[in-house]
Amino acid sequence: MKSVKQLKLSVPAQQTPITSFLTASGTFQEGDLLLNHKGLRLVSQPKDNESPVSDAKDIDITLEDLETVKVIGKGSGGVVQLVRHKWVGNLFALKVIQMNIQEEFRKQIVQELKINQGSQCPHIVVCHHSFYHNGAISLVLEYMDRGSLADVIKQVKTILEPYLANVCKQVLQGLVYLHHERHVIHRDIKPSNLLVNHKGEVKITDFGVSAMLASSMGQRDTFVGTYNYMSPERISGKTYDYSSDIWSLGLVILECAIGHFPYLQSEDQQSWPSFYELLGTIVESPPPSAPPDQFSPEFCSFISSCIQKDPRDRLSSLELLSHPFIKKFEDKDVNLGVLFGSLEPPVSLAR
Repeated sequence: MKSVKQLKLSVPAQQTPITSFLTASGTFQEGDLLLNHKGLRLVSQPKDNESPVSDAKDIDITLEDLETVKVIGKGSGGVVQLVRHKWVGNLFALKVIQMNIQEEFRKQIVQELKINQGSQCPHIVVCHHSFYHNGAISLVLEYMDRGSLADVIKQVKTILEPYLANVCKQVLQGLVYLHHERHVIHRDIKPSNLLVNHKGEVKITDFGVSAMLASSMGQRDTFVGTYNYMSPERISGKTYDYSSDIWSLGLVILECAIGHFPYLQSEDQQSWPSFYELLGTIVESPPPSAPPDQFSPEFCSFISSCIQKDPRDRLSSLELLSHPFIKKFEDKDVNLGVLFGSLEPPVSLAR
């Protein structure tokens, strides 16, 4: 195969498809994407009898440049390490996903990698670089030093409405970017995929790469947490769209407000329903709602606008940004940095 130079992350118009394959040297190729131990690059197809022409871009991070500080997360899909750049000192989260590449997942994996590494949205976790080496994909991610919303609610139990409105606004801005600019359904909105830092920033992460890979290896347990927040139409195997992310967001925000997963009667409930009982309840029972005697009418309306069994009744991410609950606190001095900055850094960032 002819050598190719690295290109900036932009897809050339009208290019000839390249067959996906894994070379003996350890390069994963799918379409215009090449991924190996040197990193990710997009390549353009030259016209007949022409050499590849590209604008070169140097890789400023290699796996050899990173040293492990500690393991901050383990799961069936892989490991997350806190790493430091040996020469610059910057901290990153290195997510290493052991994988067996299967043909039917390659196009999805490529899409996720492109979104991660090409994102220009401040509410999406930055993926600085990605590598494929020795049967594993490594993602060099922005380090969010206060973990996830799951870590936050473990410490504070519940989050007050003014702070939740700020959290909602940031997540919705991330979803507007995904839905309206990238035309992508996240498919896995849950507390552990909404990361936070001491500055009060909330960012969306994990576009389902590890979930897809774990599924391809038959690891159904990886999906248990995800199914909790999955919309009824997805659980039922029906067609779904962007509104499935809105259902998940509604459950997450309601959980942060009441201190326990909405389909549990209380945080002290001794035993969860079985896996299939929970799925049956989500599909067949009325959706949960915010208790009107505990929360403002605006908050109750926001939750109801998200958690509707019929996806056509849910508001879009763009519409929800203008919801009275979001607008109610926009001119107030609500600083999430005060809340998140006071928390202890989590032991684990991965679920």
